[in-house]
Amino acid sequence: MLDWHREGCMEELSLNGQWILKRLANGSERPMTVPGDIISALVASGEAQDPYFDRNELDLQWVGREDWQLTRAFEVPETLRGAKRIFVEFASIDTLAEVMLNSQPIGTSRNMFRRFRADIASLLAPGRNELSVIIRSPEMAAIAEAQKLAYPIPASTYPASSPNRNLIRKAQCMGGWDWGPSLMTGGLYDGVAIVGHDGPRIEYVRARTRRARSSDAAQSDEWIVDLSIELDSSQPCDSLVSVELGDAGSTQRIAVAAGQSTISEELHITSPLLWWPAGYGEQNLYDLRVVVGPAAGKGLTHEARMRLGFRDLRVDALLDDIGRSMTIVVNDRAIFAKGANWIPADALPSRWARERMADLLGSAADANMNCVRVWGGGRYESDAFYELCDELGLLVWQDCMFSCALYPSSPEFLGDVEAEIRHQVRRLANHPCIALWCGNNEALGAITWYDESKSNPARYIIDYDRLTEGTLGRVVRELDPDRTWWPSSPSAGPNDFSDNWHSDSRGDMHFWSVWHEGKPFSEYMTVRPRFCSEFGFQSLPCYRTVTSFAPAGQFNISSPAMEHHQRHPRGYSIIMDTMLRYFRMPKDFRSTLYLSQVQQAIAIKAAVEFWRSNRPRCMGTLYWQLNDVWPGSSWSSIEYDGGWKLLHYTARRFFDPLLLALFIKDQVIYAYAVNDADERLRARLSLTLRRFDGSVIAELAPDAASTISAEPEAATLFWSLPVSRLPAPAHEAFIDARLTVSGSVQRRATLFLTDPKACDLLPADIKASVVAMPETTAELGGLAVRLRTKAPAFFVALSTDGIAGRFDDSGFDLEAGEERLVRFLAARSAPPITIADLSTALRVDDLGSSYE
Repeated sequence: MLDWHREGCMEELSLNGQWILKRLANGSERPMTVPGDIISALVASGEAQDPYFDRNELDLQWVGREDWQLTRAFEVPETLRGAKRIFVEFASIDTLAEVMLNSQPIGTSRNMFRRFRADIASLLAPGRNELSVIIRSPEMAAIAEAQKLAYPIPASTYPASSPNRNLIRKAQCMGGWDWGPSLMTGGLYDGVAIVGHDGPRIEYVRARTRRARSSDAAQSDEWIVDLSIELDSSQPCDSLVSVELGDAGSTQRIAVAAGQSTISEELHITSPLLWWPAGYGEQNLYDLRVVVGPAAGKGLTHEARMRLGFRDLRVDALLDDIGRSMTIVVNDRAIFAKGANWIPADALPSRWARERMADLLGSAADANMNCVRVWGGGRYESDAFYELCDELGLLVWQDCMFSCALYPSSPEFLGDVEAEIRHQVRRLANHPCIALWCGNNEALGAITWYDESKSNPARYIIDYDRLTEGTLGRVVRELDPDRTWWPSSPSAGPNDFSDNWHSDSRGDMHFWSVWHEGKPFSEYMTVRPRFCSEFGFQSLPCYRTVTSFAPAGQFNISSPAMEHHQRHPRGYSIIMDTMLRYFRMPKDFRSTLYLSQVQQAIAIKAAVEFWRSNRPRCMGTLYWQLNDVWPGSSWSSIEYDGGWKLLHYTARRFFDPLLLALFIKDQVIYAYAVNDADERLRARLSLTLRRFDGSVIAELAPDAASTISAEPEAATLFWSLPVSRLPAPAHEAFIDARLTVSGSVQRRATLFLTDPKACDLLPADIKASVVAMPETTAELGGLAVRLRTKAPAFFVALSTDGIAGRFDDSGFDLEAGEERLVRFLAARSAPPITIADLSTALRVDDLGSSYE
């Protein structure tokens, strides 16, 4: 059934739903849901196996090497067909396509990141109409582009890769990455519709919010909204332009010229509620509505709606006695950016649903994150993504879509990119969540990666500059001058070509020495970045995830299925080498999965706690990566099915606005309180040295009863002591730390004094039972697990087999004799779960039980 509705007085016919997908090589047809993609349609029709299971991905490489046709028949309602102007609109066509209506060509597309619009009023028939899109092979097109080059333009490749992906404007990770499959699918994403109206059409609305600068104190909280409304009209006409923003608004009659034109409007808003990042205040948003129609007041109007947030935002990248700072400042408060890197929500675009993004971004906010980086190898996300970030208070570091490659600088390529970035900046600039525009991911550094560019760097530096500064930077500065333009990640800033993989004094840093070079976790403490926008450590997925892709008999990390779902060439060797550096050999496969997640959490915790303790020198940590595109081994903190790895639970603790950081650097133990709040906290720190049976050896801080100030928006050193001065050998004891605020323990931390494998842990003998939560409120209902331990238990992890959901905490420590209630949060789609169900599915791991 066609979805037709009237929005205001604008007529819109949605063409989302079922289309017909034809394989042009043999004429075979099957249904396809739009928004959606070709591979998903083949899976749904039974012609292709699940590409995520076993090694099925390899059997689907042919899909991206062929041409396909999508067709949709429809009838146009009388009121829509009577409109003076009728357009078909595609939010995104992936990627190289020819579009036809009733067998007549109406346009072509060569760029997944540009919208497609065509005037179709003269081609519509009174009855049945047919819209079709021929999608050409992206792989063959990329190969053809490579053959035209005057010199090679290389890109990084991975175990399964599609060649020359950097030569076409398609999500780069679709060609394969070191955490995801090579699935060169195509399709129609984010919606297709036919829209009719009688007057000018609204192309874009730019709403710049700024605080009025007035010498009158009474007007100091007045804000101005500078509106720029871009219109397109087929002929000169008189029009009414109506603007509504909260209680403010205006209507004006204007003469609109034929073609493209822009009108401006200024609104004054008194004392709006401000928008803040998560953890700093509320995310207040205001509805803006712009309507343009015939001046006579009769006929179909065109309408645009969006939500605005009032906030001052800048990125301070200032020269200082260290180098160059990098701090996001919102409403005059310096924000410590806490978060992770975002990759596309799935390798199959049919699964880019708002609900999926809401779960992932909600999990980010639940882990005390306030920032995500939209990485440059994916896509400029859908409107829903940025709307969710606005609502959740997640600042967005927005990369342009170029990653780990060199790129052409031909006039044709740069012209296409300019149209792309002009569209994306005008589409996204109104979102209060967007903190900065960044030109690419690692494309500056990539000049030093390839033999071709190392032998002739000048040639490729010129290409880089023409694309990055000459096109992207120029357009961003023109269209969005209020936001910071950052040329690359990592980068020391505009016109600076420093090595920001190893230099920690300027701009943003990518620090990969621990993973790629196999260095110990203590290596994180050898650098003090101004802003670390990438660093990470891989883990294996949980057992539930493994069962979703590995056949029975292949639950072993060196099995074909497991190795296929590890895309880093040395991934498993790095994981296992590191595991044996810190831990004893795990006793079985499931213990190996568990320990891999423990060490991932320990690695990222070591980095973040040390770097947060270096505030304000360091003002941002975004680890790699938040989410997965398919089930497998990767750097993510969230499993493919939305469950939390131990890293994500640990992130909620190390990103806490009040952090008790306890770490060893250069054989000295440090205890810091990191306070992101703008108020001083009076706190008490207790540090107890305990044996592994829980008994007390010594109280390490004799002045623990005294009150110490945790300074606002700062890291405060509370205590330090050389390890050599401890009254017990390092392998016999651990430190149990407590931070007390207002008379109650607010934060706890545990510190091993040497590698865990050297410590003689006692059997924790954890007892677990599933109980019903008291139904005191609707929120508190459901099931929980009651835990009790005999001896201290470390990295206690709860998991379920075959039941979707997560626990409200995991990866925590239990002291001897402690009892704890941990609530189970079932997935929204899960059927009712009984105590017996959860008891059967439940598994509890801890460090001591991971080996014999």
